[in-house]
Amino acid sequence: MIDYSQRLNPEVQALQPSGIRKFFDIANEMEDVISLSIGEPDFVTPWHIRQAGIRSLEDGKTWYSPNRGFIELREGICKWFMRHYHVHYEPKTECLVTVGGSEAIDGCIRCMVQPGDEVLIPQPSFVCYQPLTEMAGGVPVIIETKAEHGFRLTPEELKAAITPKTKLLILPYPNNPTGAVMRREHLEAIANVLHGTDVMVLSDEIYSELTYGDTRHVTFSEIPEMRERTIVINGFSKAFAMTGWRLGFALGPAPIIKQMTKLHQYAIMSAPTMSQLAAVEAMNNGDGDSAYMREQYDMRRRLIVDGFNALGLTCFEPEGAFYIFPCIRSTGLSSDDFCEKLIQEEHVAVVPGTAFGKCGEGFVRVSYSYSIKHITEALSRIGHFMQSHHADTL
Repeated sequence: MIDYSQRLNPEVQALQPSGIRKFFDIANEMEDVISLSIGEPDFVTPWHIRQAGIRSLEDGKTWYSPNRGFIELREGICKWFMRHYHVHYEPKTECLVTVGGSEAIDGCIRCMVQPGDEVLIPQPSFVCYQPLTEMAGGVPVIIETKAEHGFRLTPEELKAAITPKTKLLILPYPNNPTGAVMRREHLEAIANVLHGTDVMVLSDEIYSELTYGDTRHVTFSEIPEMRERTIVINGFSKAFAMTGWRLGFALGPAPIIKQMTKLHQYAIMSAPTMSQLAAVEAMNNGDGDSAYMREQYDMRRRLIVDGFNALGLTCFEPEGAFYIFPCIRSTGLSSDDFCEKLIQEEHVAVVPGTAFGKCGEGFVRVSYSYSIKHITEALSRIGHFMQSHHADTL
């Protein structure tokens, strides 16, 4: 018999499956489960965007696109980014359309990181940064952000982590799983630390359109002297409810985008034509859709934060994305135990904080990208769970 373990890449075999998917898969196998586990909008892609995709099929536009993406989409992306975030990028040389933001992150890390290079990763953060760094031969350097600092990366933490081997800093804000946001003053403090270093920045801004309050998102590339060292990653999944269309983009200096395009050529070739032509419509006429969804998420955010705090699960108030990150230490349960008991006893699925780094122990991630009815019923079940476990500890 073939010993497949001897024929597979040991680095791939050593990777752990995503902790997010574990509870999603359990929920799919149970009846009457309310899932607050996946960061997927419950909105359908707006009709005029879907219609543009349908029209592309009806018109027979089923061929490959240019490797970098259709020029009309790249022009739309650059105009949208300038309109919202006040930074100009050249569509022909500084923009790459990818299969989701995830491909853009992977391509950026693989182009930047050589074996032995250190990559600074604030955690808790999305699950892909560390394994992609390891697969590129890089050394992940974890910076544990803290609730008392609003789960933001502080300049002191960054300065302490930089060494002569540091190649890349990942800025995952607005943050998944905490909902933390870096405002302009926070980004300027980070930029001050980077001055005089050769550290590059991957700024994952996939939730840029989902920030709350009077102050909107500020891209790191807008901070003086940071554009030349920053690769901005964004996409259509969150802002336009286009998760299944699998479309993202990278914006950055032309020499870096050129190298990312070569990887894209060999690994992917081009993003789906139908998705790109729908995204042209999103870039040109979708601002109102994003604004409406943001308003709805904000209403849900206030409901779920108040609900968890009322249950005694203290919750840092998120300022972006569509997640809360409540502390569950008062239950005496670990993050994994809390999630496993909750789904088995009350049929509510949330994600343990440890899925986003070891420092997530004592927390769980809860998505509020679901309907008010969905959230209200989940809060009721979690309340029953808290009562029963409080009785158990008496």
